[in-house]
Amino acid sequence: MKEEFSKILLKWFAGHHRPMPWKGVKNPYWIWLSEIILQQTRVEQGLPYYERFVKNYPKIENLANAKEDEVMKHWQGLGYYSRARNLHATAKYITNDLNGIFPKTHKEILNLKGVGPYTAAAIASFAYNLPHAVVDGNVYRVLSRIFGIKTPIDSTAGKKEFAKLADILINKKRASDYNQAIMDFGATQCTPKLPNCKTCPFQKKCVSFQNNWVGELPIKTKKIKKKERYFNYLLINSADKTLLHKRTEKDIWQNLYEFPLIETLQPFDLKEVKKQPLWKTLFPNENIYIIIKISPPAKQILTHRKIIATFIEISITQIPEKQPFLVIEKKDLKQYAFPKVITSFLADKSLYLELF
Repeated sequence: MKEEFSKILLKWFAGHHRPMPWKGVKNPYWIWLSEIILQQTRVEQGLPYYERFVKNYPKIENLANAKEDEVMKHWQGLGYYSRARNLHATAKYITNDLNGIFPKTHKEILNLKGVGPYTAAAIASFAYNLPHAVVDGNVYRVLSRIFGIKTPIDSTAGKKEFAKLADILINKKRASDYNQAIMDFGATQCTPKLPNCKTCPFQKKCVSFQNNWVGELPIKTKKIKKKERYFNYLLINSADKTLLHKRTEKDIWQNLYEFPLIETLQPFDLKEVKKQPLWKTLFPNENIYIIIKISPPAKQILTHRKIIATFIEISITQIPEKQPFLVIEKKDLKQYAFPKVITSFLADKSLYLELF
């Protein structure tokens, strides 16, 4: 079966090619851009972002010379913002340290910031047809089902086993086509749910199909436990102005903007929020502000965190001159990149506060 795998897969690929703007492109910068965007992102969601980046930054030096806030704004909504920061940093490195020449070997590509084994293999094969097999979620699923592998894909042993098998199976002369084929096969044929086994060219040779294991594979052992965090945002408005803060700590949403934040250990409790140092700093006495509205809790699910945010709209006659926040015109809010939980709140026209 190992000898036939590549031949069967490429034959299937010839009749099931999915057109994408980055397919067939040999520009390593554009390929790298697409691969970074598609990390942790569905193709349908990532496509408009890819097109926007290519339009605004057609060459790597354009991206390198862009302002960080501008790059983050273009990335807004994609999540996993470390990808955008790494993208920008790597563009600067290639432009300034490598004279704008994208690395041409798998090892050099793998050394780039934000590039792991899968992304390095994808860039090396698609840009230079180098024989390095990609191993992502689609590949794990396809190989585990067809070869009946029950080793957990999130175990050290599993990662080694699948990587070794992928390297054996790859068509070294057509590495680019092979890698694209196996990813497309997993995305459209051997899907996570309701795979199309009836028309699968591997049906007679698929171990999981023959043994009725399709729904069981691939196997994962680890279940991520999400920690709940309670964010209480203060939307402080004085006439046409409001306050913002840039998250610069090594935490979620680094380099994105937000309203002044009071994080608590428990769900929203106004009395508890008022006890916090930031509240006392901004509002030294009760007479200088009015609470206009408090939103229902809003949620945003991250890989390891569950954010529960409450928005407190506060009217104040005059914003204090000395405070650690950025004072901006409310009409300029669209220029800043926010986490999804904030953009969703601002975009909801049913809410009292209509800033967007």
